[in-house]
Amino acid sequence: MKKKLINTRTFFALMHDIIVAAIAWAGAYLLRFNFSIPADHFLQMTQSLPFVIVLQATVFVSFGLYRGVWRFASVLDLKRILFSVCSAAVLVAAVLFMFRTEVIIPRSVLILDPLLLILMMGGSRFTYRAWREYQLYGMTLKQGNPVIVLGAGEAAVALVKDLGRSTQWRVIGLLDDDSNIIGREIFGAKVKGRIKDLASIAKRFNVNHVIVAMPSAHHQKRRQAIELADQLGLEVLTVPAIDDLMSGKVSVSQIRKVDVEDLLGRDPVRLDNSGLQKLIDSHAVLVSGAGGSIGSELCRQIVKFNPSVLICLDISEYSLYQLEQELSSLQLSAKLIYKTCDVKNKIRVDDLLAQYNPTVVFHAAAYKHVPMMENENVWEALSNNVIGTHTLAQASKEAGVEKFVLISTDKAVNPTNVMGASKRLAEMVCQGMQENISESDTGTRFVMVRFGNVLGSSGSVIPKFREQIAKGGPITITHPEITRYFMSIPEAAQLVMQAGLMGKGGEIFVLDMGEPVKIASLAADMIRLSGLQPEEIKIEYVGLRPGEKLYEELLADDELTIPTPHEKLRIAQARKSDTVWVRNLLKWIERSHCANENLLKTELAVWVEEYSPQISSATDIGKSLLSEQATLH
Repeated sequence: MKKKLINTRTFFALMHDIIVAAIAWAGAYLLRFNFSIPADHFLQMTQSLPFVIVLQATVFVSFGLYRGVWRFASVLDLKRILFSVCSAAVLVAAVLFMFRTEVIIPRSVLILDPLLLILMMGGSRFTYRAWREYQLYGMTLKQGNPVIVLGAGEAAVALVKDLGRSTQWRVIGLLDDDSNIIGREIFGAKVKGRIKDLASIAKRFNVNHVIVAMPSAHHQKRRQAIELADQLGLEVLTVPAIDDLMSGKVSVSQIRKVDVEDLLGRDPVRLDNSGLQKLIDSHAVLVSGAGGSIGSELCRQIVKFNPSVLICLDISEYSLYQLEQELSSLQLSAKLIYKTCDVKNKIRVDDLLAQYNPTVVFHAAAYKHVPMMENENVWEALSNNVIGTHTLAQASKEAGVEKFVLISTDKAVNPTNVMGASKRLAEMVCQGMQENISESDTGTRFVMVRFGNVLGSSGSVIPKFREQIAKGGPITITHPEITRYFMSIPEAAQLVMQAGLMGKGGEIFVLDMGEPVKIASLAADMIRLSGLQPEEIKIEYVGLRPGEKLYEELLADDELTIPTPHEKLRIAQARKSDTVWVRNLLKWIERSHCANENLLKTELAVWVEEYSPQISSATDIGKSLLSEQATLH
């Protein structure tokens, strides 16, 4: 089948513009002669009209004026009209001047004609768009649930524009604390007052829903807005996070219910993007534990800086598969390698580092579940978290890796559990392996990053509370006064990368975790945000679990910190170790795999002086020692 040279709609659009061009030309003459055109000028007008229309139509087609759709006419279309009409006006004047025809056209006509043409061509397109939108969406303006938008920034403007076509929502107005825009209108919705006026405005317009559209505002301001709406009994919704909006993963109209992460939200991290680009761009990067919460987010953040190869290591086949499915859908330029690997397997680790020769290694693989590691798995925790770290660190050193970044935890500070003590040992292993090298020297620089709980990570309290609320309760909390630090997964990953960039070798970076959160208050917030009342979901206090502390610390008793150029990173001046100490530690762990766990914990306190082991009684220790001696003999 032959393709049409011009479709029907384009033909009618062109015919419209030809008619408009004729009207504009006549209109210019009418305005020039005050609606009384002399006979000789009328004759010249009719004689010049055909060649003017032909020239203008040729220019309109050449400049692609008919590529757009009138129903979606925009400022871009107006610019195209403006450029086409001005070009046509210049061409008409040039032709008249060059050929010096007998037709004399007043100069004012050459000025008035393009002005009228722009008004008529642009006006007809926007009139058609307005009419079509009224036909399609006009009836929806009176439909939908009335809603108030909190905020009047760019996100709120985009939201109001999108909701103008929604049948579900009808924007009653906006509230914002900027006094300069109060009383103004945004796409037909008026900024009716400040956020503190929400109670009176919601009552006046009988509104039951509020959308918080302030993704880039300070998190405390967002929290205050959410809490105000919640206290008034309104259903609170919010727009996606600023990172998701900027990345294009979601649109501003994809509103959702407010979650507890919105209440615990923190300010965006300021990254040294140029430095990270230099560190990662066109280099190979390896992430161990890539299928975990922190490891997978590190992978998401790293690919933004265009590594040549990203090697994703994890012992879990399923976790790697999930990560592979997610990243492969992004159509990234970087080569992505997925390898199942136990970081304690020296042969496998050595082979991988020799094959891919990474510039940076992020070590996130670890056992992290405190109660699980406290009993029945003590040696496994030490083996995986300490020997695994040493194996990967030693292989990195031998392969000439520039930066080795260990993901540590606040539970390594004055630990009361095996997991925390094992991570403190992992820190000391990396410190012991660090050689004294200047900035200009080559060699592996070991950097450790210590932070608290991350929101929504596997095994954390928030997913557990969500599941318990969904089942109707009860929510189980270990102690009424227990507190924890929280940080979002993207923020933690970004700060890990920033610390890796800044590290010169041997430092333990401590992240600014903000203020600790009381877990009982967190549970109450989650109940309320689920649309339930606190009395509808019971909270039970079940007592502290083995190895659990009432509060976490980011620094040990004998540690001090020094500031860094980054406001959210400090360096802990902790007790260090050396290669002899590391060698003896590894020998102790390797020969202790059959030891009784109480004995292991007791001996662990020798290696980690600040560790307070959780042992049931002195009698158990005595029995453990006797059992161990019998085994040795």
